[in-house]
Amino acid sequence: MFNKALITIGDKEFLSLYGICIAIGVLCCVLVLFKFAKGRVKESFIDFLFYNGIAAIAIGFFAATLFQSFYNYLDNPEAGWQWGGMTFIGGLIGGVVSFLAGYFIFRPKLQGRLVDIISLIPSCILIAHAFGRIGCLFAGCCHGFKMDGFPGIWMEPNGEVAGYYFPTQLVEALFLFAMFGVCLWLYLKKGFKHNLSLYLLSYGIFRFFIEYARGDERGTFVAGMSPSQFWSIVMVVASVGVYFLLEFAFKKRAEELALANQNSDGVESQNNQNETVEENQPEENKPVEESLNEQSVLKDEKENEEV
Repeated sequence: MFNKALITIGDKEFLSLYGICIAIGVLCCVLVLFKFAKGRVKESFIDFLFYNGIAAIAIGFFAATLFQSFYNYLDNPEAGWQWGGMTFIGGLIGGVVSFLAGYFIFRPKLQGRLVDIISLIPSCILIAHAFGRIGCLFAGCCHGFKMDGFPGIWMEPNGEVAGYYFPTQLVEALFLFAMFGVCLWLYLKKGFKHNLSLYLLSYGIFRFFIEYARGDERGTFVAGMSPSQFWSIVMVVASVGVYFLLEFAFKKRAEELALANQNSDGVESQNNQNETVEENQPEENKPVEESLNEQSVLKDEKENEEV
């Protein structure tokens, strides 16, 4: 659609609409995290999530290219291994694995738990992914089947014939923006704890069917379906497991918080009791050290009077 660089200096090209959309998506992801996690967990924990998330995004981009290159190799082994292309689900897998690895490595030192804001995480992913799909529309990648005109959009995909293509990128972006609004509303207004399962289920189903409208080459992984359709099925199945796993995690977290509050109340009660005892303690029952100090002071005063 608009896959040309916005700035060209000599034979060097800089700044594309695709790159701008990716940057906007990442920025919105960070803003959503800082805005809506604040007050629910400590700021030091939010800072950790930010830095860990940035590392996960970088690894996610690498994983997205790795997965697509692997699919391309399976599709045409004679061409050899060639780096190129990206697939979102591959990036999602790489990003999530690296994010969780970083979290569990530093978990003992953290003043917070991921389960406290786990229902916000899908909103961060959805808003970043939505802007990324708008970037795909500008770049002409991830397009749908070829059409003769409207409702197709004119695109100039790299290595493919320019023409009108069904805008699967736009359809997916609209779905992702809608899901972002739903998940954020459920998190803020309803206190819904299972947005992660909802995200895996809804996006898995949507992605499975939108793949039938795709017209770009995506490689093969399992016979009879595209790689993304295979992983979409995995996402739908995983949504059930994640639901029960989080139910267990929420229960354990509630027990931890209850125990912490009980210990805190016990310590406070003991301190108040000690203060009360000290205030009501008779003069003759003062601690030995305090009495000795008073005797020492009186002795010094007596010696000074004699001198």
